[in-house]
Amino acid sequence: MNYRVTAIVPSAGLGRRLGSHMNKPFQSLGGKPLVVWSLETLESVKEIEEIIPVLNEGNRERGEEVFEKHNLSKIKKIAPGGKERQESVYNGLKLVDDKNCIILIHDGARPLIEKALIQEAIRQMTEILRDGEDCNGIVLGVPVKDTIKEAKKSIVKKTLRRDSLWAIQTPQVFPYSYISTVYERAIKDGFYSTDDAALVEKYGGKIKVIMGSYRNIKITTPEDLIIAEYLLTRSLNS
Repeated sequence: MNYRVTAIVPSAGLGRRLGSHMNKPFQSLGGKPLVVWSLETLESVKEIEEIIPVLNEGNRERGEEVFEKHNLSKIKKIAPGGKERQESVYNGLKLVDDKNCIILIHDGARPLIEKALIQEAIRQMTEILRDGEDCNGIVLGVPVKDTIKEAKKSIVKKTLRRDSLWAIQTPQVFPYSYISTVYERAIKDGFYSTDDAALVEKYGGKIKVIMGSYRNIKITTPEDLIIAEYLLTRSLNS
């Protein structure tokens, strides 16, 4: 059985930590708006049939113009952003028509995601559904390189074992029926998280982590933009 895949791309962040007057999705990166990089990669994945970006209402008109300019034909709907990322993703979920599809959630602020990683996450989720495995989602991640300490009020409580720690990324992939139910429960219970898989874990679901990429950085600060520009330049010149 082949499953339809719908991608939801939360991009409603204001980007205050970027220190720019421009909203984060439209911050320039390599001559294109930041959000366009990930959208173009998602557009190129044949398994994905629809892309639903999530934008602040004030950015909707500009978003429509940008998406048309860059020939992003898989975008048929734009969801309104919420006060929190979780509300933004939930708004995107409510616009999905095919209740039997696979949902792929990817942050618009991760412009360097590789097509092959998206395809691998979809492939593994599809196999899990076909085989009836006891697993409710796939997330990308990379083993942490730094020593991680838990601290309270600047005092270290303990040092965590690095060999079991992963830095989690997007995309994250779930069956629509499962992730939509989890989101509804979390909203009702007033439980909020910036990570989609954390909601699944909260309600007893199982998540599989697969290898992502250290290039798949999230743009949060001006330094991140510098790194992304450098990585883009290297990839274009290689």
